[in-house]
Amino acid sequence: MFEGPDGSGKSTQIRLLKEYLDKIGHRCLVTREPGGTRISEDIRALILNPDYEEMSSVTEMMLYAAARAQLVHEVIGPAIERGETVISDRFVDSSLVYQGIARGIGIKEVASVNALCIGDYKPDVTFYIDLPEEEGLRRKKMQKKLDRLEKESVDFHHMVSEGFRKIFSDRPEVVKIDGMMSVEQIQQLIRDEIHDMLD
Repeated sequence: MFEGPDGSGKSTQIRLLKEYLDKIGHRCLVTREPGGTRISEDIRALILNPDYEEMSSVTEMMLYAAARAQLVHEVIGPAIERGETVISDRFVDSSLVYQGIARGIGIKEVASVNALCIGDYKPDVTFYIDLPEEEGLRRKKMQKKLDRLEKESVDFHHMVSEGFRKIFSDRPEVVKIDGMMSVEQIQQLIRDEIHDMLD
C-alpha cells in the first residue's frame, strides 16, 4: 500500500516496484483509488471533477467508500485469493486523512463507514511517502491540470500532511519515507523492505 500527500511520487514508485517484481517473477497487481474497476472509475470522475465545487464532505466520503467497496469486491479480494500481491495507490488511510481530518468528519466516523467496504482486507505494509505540501503542490502544477481536491487551499493540504503524520505516528506496519530523497533512493528503500517480507 502506498500513501502520501498529492505530488509525493507514489505513482512513480509503484510503477518501478511493479516492473521490478515482474522481473523477478513475483505475481502482483496494481490498483489505484478511487478507481480500478468500471464503476469505481466512473465514481472517480465524479469525485475529482472540479466543476462540482458544491459537493458536501459527507457525499465525498461516501463516494470514496463506494468506489473502494467495488474495488475490493471485484479486484483486490479475487487477486489475493489467487495468491497475488496487490499494490494499491491509496486505501482507507487516505479517507481517514482527507475526509476524516481535513474535511472534519472524524476519523472514527470514516473508519466505521469503510469497515463494511473492506471487510478483512488490510495492507501488510504501508509505504508512506512524506513531503511538504508546498513541494507536492508545486510538482502537481507542473504535471497537469489540477482536479477538485488538488485545487484545495494550501491550508487544506497542510491538514492532509499533518493528518498522515498523526495517524502513522505509532503504526509499526508503516514504513515512513522522506519524499525529498531521489527517486532511486526511495525505490531502493522500498525494495529492501519488500525483500525482507518475501524472504
